Amino acid sequence: MDELSLNILDIAQNSIVADASLVEIDVEEDSISDRIIIRIKDNGKGMCEDFLKVVENPFITTRTTRKIGLGISFLKEAAEITGGSLEIDSELGVGTTVTATFVMSHIDRQPIGNLTDTILSLVSLNPTIDFIIQYIVDKSEFLFSTQEVKQQLGGDSMISSPAILTFLREYISEHIENLSGGAK
Repeated sequence: MDELSLNILDIAQNSIVADASLVEIDVEEDSISDRIIIRIKDNGKGMCEDFLKVVENPFITTRTTRKIGLGISFLKEAAEITGGSLEIDSELGVGTTVTATFVMSHIDRQPIGNLTDTILSLVSLNPTIDFIIQYIVDKSEFLFSTQEVKQQLGGDSMISSPAILTFLREYISEHIENLSGGAK
């Protein structure tokens, strides 16, 4: 994958497959510490200790749609190539948290990519799942919650309508661009 937002999409998809009803995605860019931290937390099934030990192996997956699971291993490689790291915490019946840390200034660090499209893809294709997205750039933050949007709309059904998605695209894109200065 050539951009971090695609890694986020893949790991969030793992959360969806694990029957999460809530997925929290945090992206923090901190130029002072020269770090980008991506954290994806869910309230899905979680993983047992034995599976947690082998989850980074690309030839181990719980998905039935394919025989390999490259998402975690790609994210780990992308983080480690910059001098960063990957950490996975999981508890059966509680959920999983995947945290990837990148050295921001490293020449091999992938760009964040199109975070707006990643968020909209998750929201539009999974209207019954709640997403909380926090994007932080040097202490300034943008917080987006589908729970709040659904509350304003009166339920899940409207969030994936074309008119709402068009509005959300403009709203999310504007806030992300304001924080990132247009850079990805």
